[in-house]
Amino acid sequence: MRTAHLVDGSLYVCRAWFAQGPDVFDADGAPAHAVHGFTRFLLDLLERAQPTHLAVAFDESLTTCFRNAIYADYKANRPPAPPDLLRQFDSCRRIAQALGAIVLRDTQYEADDLIGSALEALRRAGVRSVIVSADKDFGQLIGLHDEQWDPSRNLRWDGAGVKQRLGVRPDQVADYLALTGDATDNIPGVPGIGAKTAAILLHHFGTLDALLERADEVAFLRTRGAAAAAQKLREHAELARLSRRLTGIALDAPVPADEAGYRRRAFDGELEVLLDRLNFGPLTRTRVRALATRREAAEDAVIPAMREA
Repeated sequence: MRTAHLVDGSLYVCRAWFAQGPDVFDADGAPAHAVHGFTRFLLDLLERAQPTHLAVAFDESLTTCFRNAIYADYKANRPPAPPDLLRQFDSCRRIAQALGAIVLRDTQYEADDLIGSALEALRRAGVRSVIVSADKDFGQLIGLHDEQWDPSRNLRWDGAGVKQRLGVRPDQVADYLALTGDATDNIPGVPGIGAKTAAILLHHFGTLDALLERADEVAFLRTRGAAAAAQKLREHAELARLSRRLTGIALDAPVPADEAGYRRRAFDGELEVLLDRLNFGPLTRTRVRALATRREAAEDAVIPAMREA
């Protein structure tokens, strides 16, 4: 079965930004450490996975996302990104594109939504997806043939792995997050409902809607704090429904609609210019040349096979 790798680009840019101080600079003297870290990550991915289909999604909607219209305080706890980071985000997008990845970005949809919409389009085309991210939110997207991969820890998990990690099935993850809330994104959830309780409640009631409709029954569960949980659900039902509108990953963002739109491309002619401008050293350039040679050899092998077929 054909496989596409869908990368949570913003996560790995931010990881690189926080992992080390600005110890490398571009031709203008501006910090470039996040670009260097992100590029190393992407080269690692290309070397290890050798993807035929590759998309990298970036956030461009921290204040203009459709979720901000639903809930004005969505992600309001996050400080604005420093200008140096914004500058490096732009360079990371250019690097990803120059290395042959399809870059996904939108001012109304977040990287999660772009990946979810891409996965849905690829699923219709009979292509399985590997979501490259450590973010638990993506658990809601994992289908029968899909998986999530955290390369930094070399961990992979499928739908059964989602259940093992969170205590709920993939189709319950958005409901689970609506109950627990998410401090990182400023999603309120139901006050006093933690991860363990949320998993127990969804195990018994299946969905958030069913749970809220039958909240009075929660008090009779044989679990610690059942009566208090029932009261919290009655008091904060609308907050739970609001949170659910925020935790669900959109599947209708503007992304390529067919498999060809995700096929990894040849290295862009801008790549050498970027490597020079961002002051990459000989090790990175050697890795890039080796990857380019490998890709050319693979394409040369495919063409005769297609003719024979």
